[in-house]
Amino acid sequence: MSLHEAIREYCKVLSLPVVATCYEAEAEAAAKVKLSYQEYLYKVLQEQIVVRVDNSVNTKIKKARFPFMSTIEEYDFTYQPNIDEKLIRELASLNFIRQAKNLVFIGPPGVGKTHLAVAFGILTAQARKRILFFTAEELMNELIAADVSNRLPGLLDTLSRQDLLIIDELGYLSFTRQSASLFFKLISKRYEKTSTIITSNRPFEEWGEIFSDDVVAAAILDRILHHCYPFLIQGQSYRLKEIMGERKK
Repeated sequence: MSLHEAIREYCKVLSLPVVATCYEAEAEAAAKVKLSYQEYLYKVLQEQIVVRVDNSVNTKIKKARFPFMSTIEEYDFTYQPNIDEKLIRELASLNFIRQAKNLVFIGPPGVGKTHLAVAFGILTAQARKRILFFTAEELMNELIAADVSNRLPGLLDTLSRQDLLIIDELGYLSFTRQSASLFFKLISKRYEKTSTIITSNRPFEEWGEIFSDDVVAAAILDRILHHCYPFLIQGQSYRLKEIMGERKK
């Protein structure tokens, strides 16, 4: 076996496919500029790390099941002047996740609540943290199905281990007392340990109607809002803006 073949074989055993393909070119480049052995080794390992991180991020984004891709930079703060842009950009550092704090976006349809939630989700995936996205209806169905099939403890453990859990569109459908109780168990298990982002079209005072029980709703709100950044968005709909823009053309 030649030296070249041996190196490629070792790279295969060590799961270093990028190193296997780039080490020769990097060696030639290193010789030309007289890099030290350590600098050359750093260069080839860096090539491998870049690809591995990218793959890891892409895997986390796919696993999260986002409905679309969005960024904070794409959000039109000029169209929603009442939202605290400075705070949103500060939160993009993800310190709120390290502190196990929550974000809640309240407002009518079309004001960008889901856009911001997904944008924070993408940042979380890029930071190589665990992230899952559900609509409230999807989450409710998952919890009920797990409860019926005696898989609830396992599902709650899985969801509680996520660094960030996004629950979108809370308020469009009412929970039954059973599903509200299951939702409370989930929020309690994540309380002060991990972060949750919730979007809703209903103000907090109406959450008793969402969960079909004022007492359960109060207990859920108490845990969510204890360590939380709430955002009340009262601007106009982006979708209406786009429709009106099309009509003017």
